[in-house]
Amino acid sequence: MNILALNWNDLENPLAGGAEVHLEELLRRLVSYGHSVTLFCSGWPGCKQEEEIEGIRIIRRGRRMTFNLVAPFYLRRLARDNHYDILVEDINKIPFYTPLYLSLKTLVVIPHLFATTVFHEINPVVGSYIYLAERPVITVYRGRHFNVISESTADDIAARGVPRKDISVIHCGIDREVYAPDSAVSKYEDPTILYLGRIKKYKSIQHLLIAFRRVRQQLPTSRLMIVGAGDYLDNLKKLADSLGITEHVEFPGFVSREEKVDRLRRAHVSVLPSLKEGWGLTNIEANSVGTAVVAADSPGLRDSVRDGETGYLYEYGNTEMLAEKLLTLLQDQELRRRIENQAMAWAETFNWDTAARKFEQLIIDIEGGKM
Repeated sequence: MNILALNWNDLENPLAGGAEVHLEELLRRLVSYGHSVTLFCSGWPGCKQEEEIEGIRIIRRGRRMTFNLVAPFYLRRLARDNHYDILVEDINKIPFYTPLYLSLKTLVVIPHLFATTVFHEINPVVGSYIYLAERPVITVYRGRHFNVISESTADDIAARGVPRKDISVIHCGIDREVYAPDSAVSKYEDPTILYLGRIKKYKSIQHLLIAFRRVRQQLPTSRLMIVGAGDYLDNLKKLADSLGITEHVEFPGFVSREEKVDRLRRAHVSVLPSLKEGWGLTNIEANSVGTAVVAADSPGLRDSVRDGETGYLYEYGNTEMLAEKLLTLLQDQELRRRIENQAMAWAETFNWDTAARKFEQLIIDIEGGKM
């Protein structure tokens, strides 16, 4: 098939995150199965407007703040000139509302919808714009099939009015050649907690800092690493300073994949305190290399953690409960090792090749009129 994919960013974009990893892991495999794939996305200063990466033709137009405005013009031209069989539209920010101007059969991919979560991230004016722009999704895309990556998101969009028959859940995979345990790598000497991901307000890393202060009161040798880049970094550094824990918190910024994997392996526990996620891929990455996780009991995250088996869930925003879960794992080595072993077994059930074959069949069924 000749497939057109649409997403805000591609993986080369400095602002790329989990949604881009998910989509492009699938697209690369579709190419290897013999399909032709074009990915249309936004650009950034200094980027190439067009290039081919691992068989995917990537076309970049506009910028982050203008892409949804210029996309309809270019998409109509692409559809006219290339005779695509199907559109794969990834909605992870403001929707593009392609049914209003394209007649292509469409698979709608939704990691998660923001809804009121957006007001935890940005100012009320811009937040209202995104919130209102997201509201008509179910009406505009009615009759299209939706692919989601967690049961939480399936429940969310079903509650908004999408029939269950129009929703397919395909979990994310994991590259186990990259995210593999290494017996030659030891845990850090001091009890170490790791946050790894984008530094955004809605990720609620501020809760982790508050909880870490209590952890240090009972475990004075413990330390915290907050790894990643984002616009909330300065706020976190100021908070760490006000809490009196700056010298025990490391902010290394963005790191290479090799360093990311090394830190995941060596940390005693990985934490995701986010308000809402599509899935929580970092939880599975941490589990895959042999590290237990603690995550907020939030949509998406509760799907990627088996509470008490691969890590622990805690009530979102409850910093006392978060600290208790961290102390449990840091102070009970026998318990932590048992959970680490169970976590690795859980992570082995996720595979990008399996996900891609399910995704391919879904596209074939939609294009063939079976869904």
